[in-house]
Amino acid sequence: MWHDMLSVQIPIVEKVLRTVAVYVLIVLLFRVAGKRGLANLNTFDFVVIFLLSNVVQNAIIGSDNSLLGGVIGAVTLVAINALLNRWLAVDERAVRLLEGTPTTVIDDGLLLTRPLKRLGLRPGEVEHAIRVQNGETTGDVALGRLDPDGQFIIVLKSSAQNATRGDVAELETRLAAIEELLSTLAGRRPGAPRSPE
Repeated sequence: MWHDMLSVQIPIVEKVLRTVAVYVLIVLLFRVAGKRGLANLNTFDFVVIFLLSNVVQNAIIGSDNSLLGGVIGAVTLVAINALLNRWLAVDERAVRLLEGTPTTVIDDGLLLTRPLKRLGLRPGEVEHAIRVQNGETTGDVALGRLDPDGQFIIVLKSSAQNATRGDVAELETRLAAIEELLSTLAGRRPGAPRSPE
């Protein structure tokens, strides 16, 4: 029993190469599929992800069903992912190559149809992203873009933004100055009763 669990049935180098090859293939497939696949996963996307792991399983493990073979595959996946993430952290060209660049989908309140079609996004998905980020309509948006990681970044027009604490504090300061000025003017107004001395 222990022998079957720990005996790797294919060469370890082959196991590692199979795992790396499948990892690279999946990365390329997601890169080609685009940012939309990461933005809002719908039912069809979930089906693809669940089935994808099953489809590539045999490509990774080959004829090896041993415990040690599984451990080698798992360690290889985690290691190559860690190395790739560290490479992306230090090389901006690698980020552009492997992840892509942001795509503008809203410019000054207007939905840009060409990028939406290229990304496979529906206007309803963009409108949902606007509402999640405190906007009401596309008209409220100065700039909307889809980042390579699938995040919608929405920059609202200044007229559509909520007041900040700083805005409220500045307004309170101005109101206090106006009240003080009105008090001063009320004391100088002709016919105003003078304070007793």
